Amino acid sequence: MKWVPLSNLHVDVPKDVTRPTITTSDEPDTLYKRLSILVKAHDRAVLDSYEYFAVLAAKELGISIKVHEPPRKIERFTLLKSVHIFKKHRVQYEMRTLYRCLELKHLTGSTASVYLEYIQRNLPEGVAMEVTKTQIQQLPEHIKEPMWETVPEEKKESKS
Repeated sequence: MKWVPLSNLHVDVPKDVTRPTITTSDEPDTLYKRLSILVKAHDRAVLDSYEYFAVLAAKELGISIKVHEPPRKIERFTLLKSVHIFKKHRVQYEMRTLYRCLELKHLTGSTASVYLEYIQRNLPEGVAMEVTKTQIQQLPEHIKEPMWETVPEEKKESKS
């Protein structure tokens, strides 16, 4: 190790840096037409911060992203203060759930898995995530040919 002073800050710079090996495979990578991420939270500030983080991470990876904000859902519960009597005395509780929908389009499988792992590891407390993947697949061989080419033609009987 060699010490390099950088503006009153010492940084370790290793002499023998080994680069990680990149592996390639013959299998084609899966393609996704769309990746839809629905993020739910009860706190608007946390949701705004996480949306900013997810959009910034997508732009760093060169992924096109769109953000939609579906309407919030409010659940209200009305309960009696007392268990047995006093029906006039009640308490109301409500849960407000805020949503953000992140739409990513035209991704490879490796890019999608790296992005999803990164944003899931940095998911803050009180935030839930649902991921929907729309995969692009090749048309099967039995569907590629037109139906009328595989069906034998019936012999026409002429009435004479």
